[in-house]
Amino acid sequence: MPSSTKVIDVLLVEDDPGDVLMTREAFEHNKVRNRLWVVADGVSAMEFLRKEGEHTDAPTPDLILLDLNLPRMDGREVLQALKVDESLRSIPVVVLTTSEAEEDVVRSYSLHANAYVTKPVDFDRFIDVVRQIDEFFVEVVRLPGR
Repeated sequence: MPSSTKVIDVLLVEDDPGDVLMTREAFEHNKVRNRLWVVADGVSAMEFLRKEGEHTDAPTPDLILLDLNLPRMDGREVLQALKVDESLRSIPVVVLTTSEAEEDVVRSYSLHANAYVTKPVDFDRFIDVVRQIDEFFVEVVRLPGR
């Protein structure tokens, strides 16, 4: 697949520092040029998306990678808040979580997640998953213009 020159802003909503580090390393390993922004909980995610508090200069992300198990406001609540907000609902959301529970999969899709991906525990597989997400959302699909 040809290399894309398009660079997008990706918001990672993840409270586990190890998973944040693995995602950053996956971006670097795959030479992903996208800008990665990170917040550690659901409240901070909504502040980032609404450009509130310390996030007044935050970009509107082109893609959100969302963990479900977050402090203060969990990923399901973030997803629900996003999809009822007219200014945010068109941002694609990939649920990237350790949960393999069928009820989490069903609930995420019922809340209009664009994809549900279970985080691999193996680092090489994790790198591959991040690369595939990047390729799909940067090179294959057309994202809403910002």
